[in-house]
Amino acid sequence: MRFGVFYELQLPKPWQENAEHKLIHQALEQVKVADRLGIDYAWAVEHHFLDEYSHCSASDVFLASLAATTENIRVGFGIRQVIPNYNHPSRTAESVAMLDLISNGRAEFGIGEGATRLELHGYGIPAKEKRALSLEAAEQIANMMVMEPYPGFDGNGFTMPCRNVLPKPYQKPHPPMWLACTNRKTIEVAARNGLGALAFTFVDPEEAKTWADTYYSIIKSDECVPLGHSVNANLAVVAGFSLHEDADESRNRGIDGFAFFRYAINALVANDIKPGRTTLWEEYEALRDRDLPTIASPGIGTPEHFSKHIREFQDAGIDQIIFLQQGGKNRHEHIIESLELFGKEVMPEFVEGREEREANKAKDLAPYIEAAMARKQVMKPLADDEIPVVSASRERETFYHKD
Repeated sequence: MRFGVFYELQLPKPWQENAEHKLIHQALEQVKVADRLGIDYAWAVEHHFLDEYSHCSASDVFLASLAATTENIRVGFGIRQVIPNYNHPSRTAESVAMLDLISNGRAEFGIGEGATRLELHGYGIPAKEKRALSLEAAEQIANMMVMEPYPGFDGNGFTMPCRNVLPKPYQKPHPPMWLACTNRKTIEVAARNGLGALAFTFVDPEEAKTWADTYYSIIKSDECVPLGHSVNANLAVVAGFSLHEDADESRNRGIDGFAFFRYAINALVANDIKPGRTTLWEEYEALRDRDLPTIASPGIGTPEHFSKHIREFQDAGIDQIIFLQQGGKNRHEHIIESLELFGKEVMPEFVEGREEREANKAKDLAPYIEAAMARKQVMKPLADDEIPVVSASRERETFYHKD
């Protein structure tokens, strides 16, 4: 089992002066602690215009800072908005490769499409076309990271001439690719495209087993045709995280943040929103005593409680648990205490022997992945005489030096 930390950078109102500055620097400090403890991944979303719910619009900058101030933790786009209206595919390829170089090969590349009208309509993206647009762009981003030069593309979402997209990533052929998954259908999409699955639906261990069985059965089937130039056969789930030796104290510290997390995203999708005038926290407080749904919380409780649930997820076939620790108004000092307690009392049990387990898994999947890669239709590279010449922007002049 691997472990990660996850950031939306939530900031419920009312906003104090310099609140965003404080929030971001606290998150940076939390990831430094996670790195010191040996936690494996730090993930950051990319969302736009989602007041209170997510102030993490420039996740590439945030992740680059993490890469520069940590040593071992992997830094992941969880996810990058890859539809061209958000980010031109060449710019995404450049950003992912640069992060990989800065981090000495620790980048992870999750792809996504957005779900709210605030984001989709803000960038003129037809909701019914977003899945197809994102997969089209992601495949070409992978091509840009491995081909020299990239031959160019004329698709539904973007058109681009032949160019050599630089820099190239440190990891070969490119960083591991993931897909944001919110239901069983998207789990299947991830598996069919050879992508790791980042499950953001907060499933319990029983449901997770169903998802894992579905995912790995497709990875091993003829349905798996890799979108990228490698297969990332991994399934990660996000879970609320708040640990304390006293179970009631753990719940008191975390439950408001996680209930707000669930309420806010539902409200942003279902309710009318006036940009810049959201009242999400105020609405949540007015409704909090009505038994609002919260997220699944296997990581809320005592270390013993969490260890039990991790074993259940591990037995179900889950490869990584990602801690949703920064939700709502959860306090920085409590997050640090939870991480330290996890590192001391929980993590050692699951670190021991995991390399051997992962090696056995890789050996088992190797023939299926080889077969999947053989099914991939690879973009044809250009021969030297096929690479188009880019004409000069002005009439050619001859420059020379006199002896």
